[in-house]
Amino acid sequence: MSDSPQNDSRHNDQPQEFQTLSGEPVRMVRFRIARPQREEQWGQYVVPVKGHTTLVDALEWIKSNIDLTLMFRHSCHHGSCGTCGMIVNNKQALACTTRVMDLVEEAEAAGEDRKSFAIEVRPLQTMDHLGDLAVDPARLFRDFPVDADYLRPSEANKGSEVPGEITGYQRFENCIECGLCVSSCPVVTMRDFMGPAGLAAYNREVTKHPERSGELLPRVDSDRGVWGCDRHLACSQVCPTGVYPAKHIVQLQKKIKKTKQESGQE
Repeated sequence: MSDSPQNDSRHNDQPQEFQTLSGEPVRMVRFRIARPQREEQWGQYVVPVKGHTTLVDALEWIKSNIDLTLMFRHSCHHGSCGTCGMIVNNKQALACTTRVMDLVEEAEAAGEDRKSFAIEVRPLQTMDHLGDLAVDPARLFRDFPVDADYLRPSEANKGSEVPGEITGYQRFENCIECGLCVSSCPVVTMRDFMGPAGLAAYNREVTKHPERSGELLPRVDSDRGVWGCDRHLACSQVCPTGVYPAKHIVQLQKKIKKTKQESGQE
């Protein structure tokens, strides 16, 4: 006998609460998922949710139990791959780290009608749409610096003995290339702008390799580059790993101004 409740309908009238055989409470939660390439435009689903259920868990449940055609991107459940970015209740988020019950509790705290409340999920904007919640990330990578170094010295293991075969411990940059910052940036939707992810990558590269400044800074010294930023700060607010792209853009602006002053251009 299965420990999970069954749901063979996309349109259950009202969410319910009950317990599994193990005694763990289960909540039936309604989802409203964008299906823009389809005639109905939106899919309505009711999903059994436990306390630990994430949004990607819920989407997988829908795909396995209700609609095999549902399209969304994800790589794994460890929360750092960056491929499962989407817009959840009008906020950019990673599906793998978004706990469904947190969204339910937020709605209840805001006074939402429990019978009509639905978690709304849409694909990231400013990127080419592939289907349902899946987008093409090419727009994200278009303006990353060529041959960028994705490693940096690790802050961990300081003072520890380094094995003879390496010169030091390294780690990946914090940016997981999820695209949330690009999707949330109002400027990207208004005009041609390199975007916060690419500009942050330029600043990281210039910081780690100052010898490339003469090559890289001119590429972002334009209205399409750092001077196109209107300082909405949305990119930094949605970044799940604390990269704060807006900070990197300001640092690039300062480096460009300093370089021009030193060369007598200002």
